[in-house]
Amino acid sequence: MNRTSSFLSLLSESATIAMSRKSRELRKQGVDVINLSLGEPDFDTPDFIKAAAIQGMKENYTHYMPVNGYEDFRESICMKFERDNGLKYHPDQIVVSTGAKQTLANIFLSLINPGEEVIVPAPYWVTYYEQIKMVKGIPVTIPTSIENDYKISPEQLEQAITKKTKIFLFNSPSNPSGVVYSKQEIQALAEVLKRYPHVLIISDEIYEHIIYDAEHYSMGRDEELFDRIITVNGVSKAFAMTGWRIGFMGADTWIAKACTKVQGQFTSGANSIGQRAAKAAVEAHPSVIKNMVDIFHHRRDLIVRELRKTEGLKTNVPGGAFYIYPDISEFLGKKYRGRIIDNAPALCELLLEEAHVASVPGQAFGTGSHLRLSYATSDEILIEAARRMNNVLSELQ
Repeated sequence: MNRTSSFLSLLSESATIAMSRKSRELRKQGVDVINLSLGEPDFDTPDFIKAAAIQGMKENYTHYMPVNGYEDFRESICMKFERDNGLKYHPDQIVVSTGAKQTLANIFLSLINPGEEVIVPAPYWVTYYEQIKMVKGIPVTIPTSIENDYKISPEQLEQAITKKTKIFLFNSPSNPSGVVYSKQEIQALAEVLKRYPHVLIISDEIYEHIIYDAEHYSMGRDEELFDRIITVNGVSKAFAMTGWRIGFMGADTWIAKACTKVQGQFTSGANSIGQRAAKAAVEAHPSVIKNMVDIFHHRRDLIVRELRKTEGLKTNVPGGAFYIYPDISEFLGKKYRGRIIDNAPALCELLLEEAHVASVPGQAFGTGSHLRLSYATSDEILIEAARRMNNVLSELQ
């Protein structure tokens, strides 16, 4: 008998991966599908980063590496944190992992006991919720809406904190909404957290360099909170290095040691050549990716304009990342040629089957009446995707 573990029953399949799989299946059948479901830059890794990987191979960085990452790479990460974020870490406080996703898993496995609570603003990245469940923690979500630009207030944060709260998980720029908290908004949340010294903070800053109308501000710059903040980052998004699988974190030494211990029993050190490539990436000034960011900015403006042509589809103006998170509540409960569309998954299925556009339903991100679209693709494809969606949505009655 084929029987899986009870642990597996705690997990749901990633909605982003599931929608991408469905779109690939349709493509195999010859359907012209536009896939806006995956969060991956459509740019190639810059040549100077590839050259660093080649040099790493020539220098025989092909053997086992320290579990927490090469020391010279961790030194470079410390330099990057100070240059870009105003954060002063030393190499023993850095842990390099196989992507920021593993970094987060290490943190939860190291810190969360069954029954302890993790506060997560919704909408949230799908993996946050699943990983918290994985370690038998309790996700406590704070709801937001398009009316407040998908941002939580200090009052909401304070109301969510209990004696069982272990971690507050914060993400700006945000996946899936693309919202960017201002320096003042982050400082207001920090003032609340100062009153609760038992709460640790994870600041996921993986999209920090893909930002348009503001400047990124790291919560760790608050000296009173610094020892309680775990800053998570990586090179996948900003440097178009999704396949290299390198993420990293900076944290107080006891947390870094705990995460290193966990990682040592799972993957051990992250890919050796990937680390040499990522070292070149973090050492480079963020200005090297300005062209890519400018293109994303242009696409943001384009997709907002095109989606707003569809009556009833409500969009905010995301300040960073490369996602837009439209509110689809006005379409729910309506019919398409006799077919009732009663929730976001049903609408996403309809758009995939009839418009041949792949998106991700808001349920995966903790808000039901939304869908996420990635605009990490060409102008022509975005315009065509919006046109197809409008044609189908305009038929709903």
